[in-house]
Amino acid sequence: MLFFRLALERRGIKSHDEFMPSFREAAARLHLTGVDPAPRTFEGWLYDGRRPQRAYRPVLVEMLGYSIDDLWTDVPAGTAPDFVPLVGTPHIAPRAETGAELRDMRRSGTMAVRRARQFVLDTDRDRVGENTIPLLHAEVARLVTAYPRVPLSEIWDELLDAQDQVISTLETGRHKPSQLRDLNFAAAILGFLVAKGLNDMEDREQARTMSLLAVSFARDAEHTGLLGLVHGLQSLIEYWADRPGDALFYAQKGSALTADLHGTVGLWLLGLQARAAAVLGDAATAQAANLQATERREHVVPDELDELGGLLTYSPAKQGYYTVETGALLGQGTPDLAHQAESAVRAFSDPAAPDWAFGDLAGAQCNQALILLNSDELDGAAAAIRPVLDLPPAFRNNGVIVSALRVRQALLAGPARTAVTTRGLTEELAAYPPRRPALPSGARG
Repeated sequence: MLFFRLALERRGIKSHDEFMPSFREAAARLHLTGVDPAPRTFEGWLYDGRRPQRAYRPVLVEMLGYSIDDLWTDVPAGTAPDFVPLVGTPHIAPRAETGAELRDMRRSGTMAVRRARQFVLDTDRDRVGENTIPLLHAEVARLVTAYPRVPLSEIWDELLDAQDQVISTLETGRHKPSQLRDLNFAAAILGFLVAKGLNDMEDREQARTMSLLAVSFARDAEHTGLLGLVHGLQSLIEYWADRPGDALFYAQKGSALTADLHGTVGLWLLGLQARAAAVLGDAATAQAANLQATERREHVVPDELDELGGLLTYSPAKQGYYTVETGALLGQGTPDLAHQAESAVRAFSDPAAPDWAFGDLAGAQCNQALILLNSDELDGAAAAIRPVLDLPPAFRNNGVIVSALRVRQALLAGPARTAVTTRGLTEELAAYPPRRPALPSGARG
């Protein structure tokens, strides 16, 4: 049981109605308004263990007297928690002076936008008015863009809330036929992102289940590119689960669907084929898939998915990263491939670039290390993977961890495995996976 739930039960609070008076009193002490959680939000905290969004956290800390990390820690049945209450801690009040920090101002502005957005969505709930679809589309677009750029813990609750909102809107059945396609399209994309998140947390079974649900939404949306995209995600899940045969199957299934499309999803599926084939040692299939992707790049016409960007588009930089990884997995270490690996890292060196992704940068750096190891350049490999080893735990998702551990495996199997540098790197890599991939300690998903 969460300590949050136990703390409420100690106060005799078991329902939203019983919870709200104390919550509003705490919010008033902090001079916060417009932060009342909906009943469904409260139930998500209480019964599903969903971690509250940042807007609610100061109020909960003020109300219950414990930190959010303590409140969202599981307490084994029959044990007494020993968390230290925040007695004597000064209340955190918003700054009133003119020179308030810009970050605090942005946070309060974000809260106001969320409050107004929720009001409009609630108003439209029974009729799915003209405001609902644009607001949902904007939220989906924001999450698609943010996902590859920030730790999953920063957007996970918002992602789940957006998915819940879309599914709840679909459940009403009070939408126009013309709105049904847009709702299913949004539900499929959010299902794709949630499945990707579950996979990044190494919860593969739930990721597989959510990907199947995303397939269903994509079919209902009658969107071939989106259906191919979700098959690509299924391939990705199996690739990082070290099931390359299944990964190749899903990538080929998606490729067959998207062969006549001109967006980049078809190229991504070919890249997925190449990587899976490389793991299987099938160099001919891998090289053929990469060659076909190169040829198709010249004829790309951005589609609806590409316009959303983020994880839904396959940029030239990402294509280069996949091509290099294919060579690394095939054990290649030629000077030309080493140059391509360096270019792939450089392509993701600017966080301000629209196609930047922390996971792709880390993967490119691990690939560069592998290629240098394939040509017995131990010092270069050590320098290449150093930024990955220095990543904070919140950025170490499943893909980053697997990529880093491939380097460790190559070190242990290589001729320099007894070198001092090798021993130091292998020890660091052995301790690299955090207790909970993708989410920092205390975060819940």
